[in-house]
Amino acid sequence: MREFLEDAHAHREDGYGRAQAHARPVLPKRFYKAVAAVPVAGGFAIALDGKAIRTPGMKPVVVPVAALAAAIAAEWEAQGEFIDPATMPVGRLVNAAIEGGEDRVAALREEIVSYTGSDLLLYRADTPQELIAEQERLWDDALVRLARHFGVGFQPTIGIMHQRQPEATLARLGQALEGEGLLALTALASITNLTGSGLLALALRHGLLDADQVWQAAHVDEDFNARIWGRDEEAAARRQRRRLEFDAAVRVLEFLRG
Repeated sequence: MREFLEDAHAHREDGYGRAQAHARPVLPKRFYKAVAAVPVAGGFAIALDGKAIRTPGMKPVVVPVAALAAAIAAEWEAQGEFIDPATMPVGRLVNAAIEGGEDRVAALREEIVSYTGSDLLLYRADTPQELIAEQERLWDDALVRLARHFGVGFQPTIGIMHQRQPEATLARLGQALEGEGLLALTALASITNLTGSGLLALALRHGLLDADQVWQAAHVDEDFNARIWGRDEEAAARRQRRRLEFDAAVRVLEFLRG
């Protein structure tokens, strides 16, 4: 296997590898010098050499709190010779929210509640015992906190067969999202998708778990497999990229709460 991998690495520029390299997006050069977060009607904007930025769809980027605008400005300021959107996760999340618009609010709420109905935390392994114990340790703790906070009950199951959750539980969790605005819901939907759990997103939002606890709970199975089979470098790199997106969403929620 090692010989195969070494040979693949040696010929990574041949054939498909070269095609992949050519397919990589060409990053635009940095065209501005000064970056600033500035107050405007309705909130705060980010200006590059005095000109306010817009989303890729040409919608003005205006956020409700100065700290969030400052974070986006810091991402623009940190760019070097080229502008790499991959290094600007807070700005990309805000852009996604603005592009979606207020019409997306109901759909975002529905998406998160839908996840809670077939949530990661509710489907348990039946073997091996070490994995079962780790799921119980982390997931049961989260469910107990959620149940007490919202006054609801859950019905976990073993295996992958669908287990319907109580309608009263789903209705109560939906109500918990009714006061959330577009930016917060976009951040919560991002966390839900990254973790596979709307329940973990709600636990984070309501201060029942912190970001590291949520991330650990979301990766119980993955971490168990890594202990058994060893660390996969490609999977680790993907996880690191996803953690950047997760942390950006967490920061957005913290800014909005502040």
